[in-house]
Amino acid sequence: MAHPDREGKAWLLEQKSQRGRRQPVWRAFDGMPQVSRGSGYNGGMDDEALLRYSRQIMLPEINFEGQQRLADSHALIIGLGGLGSPVALYLAAAGVGRLTLVDDDRVDLSNLQRQIVHDSSRIGQAKVDSAAARLREINPLCAVEPLARRLDDAEMAERVAAADLVLDCSDNFATRFLVNRCCHASRTPLVSGAAIRWEGQLAVFRYGEGEACYRCIYPEDGTEDLRCSENGVAAPLVGLVGAMQAIEAFKILSGAGESPRNRLLLIDTLHPQWRELKLRPDPHCPVCGEG
Repeated sequence: MAHPDREGKAWLLEQKSQRGRRQPVWRAFDGMPQVSRGSGYNGGMDDEALLRYSRQIMLPEINFEGQQRLADSHALIIGLGGLGSPVALYLAAAGVGRLTLVDDDRVDLSNLQRQIVHDSSRIGQAKVDSAAARLREINPLCAVEPLARRLDDAEMAERVAAADLVLDCSDNFATRFLVNRCCHASRTPLVSGAAIRWEGQLAVFRYGEGEACYRCIYPEDGTEDLRCSENGVAAPLVGLVGAMQAIEAFKILSGAGESPRNRLLLIDTLHPQWRELKLRPDPHCPVCGEG
């Protein structure tokens, strides 16, 4: 069996020998969305970055170009609880250049069963500060901006427009509706997840022609919030849904694969079942419809 350190060093030497013959990885690529540069990366990968991300760079769908795109990208994460924890951990580890974290809550003992970015030593801290400290430990190349407050409409719109992608990991419909409106207005891709009891759901909204938005699925009047504190939640479920949110964001930011457009994925983990619902834009939707 090959020794992992030797294997990694051999790969690094090979890549270094080829780098002089490669075109710069930050150039524009035909048909690929351009993203703004995150402040956490210095343009071009040094030996440490090459080794850190080597297993991703080996993927033909990622390569140097996709990894540079991740480094140049900025993701906005709304909510640092059960869903936001795996989302933030995986995106920071994968090399997203800049993460903005938004949550006005503090770490509580009852959170630790499922909110894996936090630990017992950080009980009482703002969740965004707890998460930011952990993410910087995992990957110092990732620039993390914690915002320990609830954003009003104007600031949410500003923050969403400044990001390349938004991940909604919140636990209430008011925030989800606001995030959807702001993402639609700026055409910022939105990866939305939810989890309660044993069930989860995932949807990706790109706001293209003929595509539904979050408001097309749920009415804003009479929609009841279901909270983990009142209904319970299986700990691994939020990890599953959060990891799926992370992989969809990873694909969009790196330019790999396809997004599940106009589809809502429903997960039942108690009676193992995955279902997919096809979505249709609502012509009367107050966000994306004709009125």
